[in-house]
Amino acid sequence: MNGYSIRVAEAVRRADGNLLGAQLGRVCIDQDIPVMEVAAEMKVSRQTVYSWFLGRAVPASKHVPMIEEFIRLRSSAT
Repeated sequence: MNGYSIRVAEAVRRADGNLLGAQLGRVCIDQDIPVMEVAAEMKVSRQTVYSWFLGRAVPASKHVPMIEEFIRLRSSAT
């Protein structure tokens, strides 16, 4: 799980799947993509990424296209 604790993975699975951040979290956990990689690509902190994953924060509109592309590329790789 590439550094994801079981607790975090379960919390991401419980998060609202309609939220883009939760969708991102599921892809990252399923594909073993480290939070550091996502944070670097999106130019945000790891804490911000975790907040998106858990549905505690909604990505700013400037991040939405990048997240959608990230999900699309990683999901098509499976």
